[in-house]
Amino acid sequence: MNEQQERPPGSARGARRQRGGVVAFLVGLMAGLAFFGFFPGLPHVIDAGAILVSLIVGALARWGWQAWYDRSAGKTQSHHGDAG
Repeated sequence: MNEQQERPPGSARGARRQRGGVVAFLVGLMAGLAFFGFFPGLPHVIDAGAILVSLIVGALARWGWQAWYDRSAGKTQSHHGDAG
């Protein structure tokens, strides 16, 4: 059997949540690095501190996106439950 046949029905939502979390992390990381690399007035040096802050920004972006996704998925489920 392949992987898709072994997955339970709700795992597509989990896979989408995880994939979106990875994308949000990468976008936050790149935004942080771009800020330190191109913002006027900064020394335009990507050092260990800039990398650390960018990793934190990426983690916060991932956390925020997953929280938003979970909240919107909960609203969708509650609307479907009211219909019946």
